[in-house]
Amino acid sequence: MQRITAPDGAGIVLHSRGTGPDLVLVHGGGVTVHEYRRLAARLADRFTVHLYNRRGRADAAARREPYTAEQEIDDLGAVLAHTGARRAIGHSYGAFVVLRAALRLPLDQIALYDLPLCLAGHGLPTAFLDPAEEAIRAGNPARALAIVGAGVNPQSPASRLPLAVRTAICRAFLRTEVGRTMGSLVGMTLAESRQVQAHEGPAEEYGRITAEVLLVSGARAAPYFTEINDLVAAALPRARTLRVPGSAHNGIAAAPPKLVDPIAAFFTTPTAPATRR
Repeated sequence: MQRITAPDGAGIVLHSRGTGPDLVLVHGGGVTVHEYRRLAARLADRFTVHLYNRRGRADAAARREPYTAEQEIDDLGAVLAHTGARRAIGHSYGAFVVLRAALRLPLDQIALYDLPLCLAGHGLPTAFLDPAEEAIRAGNPARALAIVGAGVNPQSPASRLPLAVRTAICRAFLRTEVGRTMGSLVGMTLAESRQVQAHEGPAEEYGRITAEVLLVSGARAAPYFTEINDLVAAALPRARTLRVPGSAHNGIAAAPPKLVDPIAAFFTTPTAPATRR
């Protein structure tokens, strides 16, 4: 464990393991790096994997307000500079951070799992944000989680249950370790979703990215993730997509070989020179 300093002077606690080329992992919303221990372990024989908790959770510094995604990019930049890494992998909102970072940070290869974007009428639904934020203001995190869960996972059978039933299920979920974490962070998760919404625009705005990009989606995750990947891949000069059979939105944390091995192969393939379309 190492402590490094972000541009604003805040501390970042870096958790590293493994040997080989440096690879930074940026975690998703509602969780900590603890959920990615299996992924890190399965990559550690091929890479030095660097993980850090994003602001406002576990051993990380508090968020600055008003919150913006640029703070996340500044922190990632500090981690890249300290480690010398030019490869990064991001999950969910972490994938959004890595994609935005690739517009201005020195990254050669990035892998993004279930990337959330609002692409001019396509992609991440946002209708759940207002009612979920209202539930948070009312002090009802179980209701907020139920609304968020159905909003971002419309393909799930559970999303069709009455809200009262989903809230009761989430109330029980809050008694688990991961449930307590997600419940305590649900307000931050909504703030992150607002950032995705605030950056709505055409996929073509990412055409300036010169890094090689692997856009991964889980076949059991919401279909809009695959739609996003297809739209972004068409706009980027060096991108390809991968759809992992049987993998849900949290599939990257479960880290089955059918997901880990193609990602590892992507990062171990020498990068080709960038060409402009």
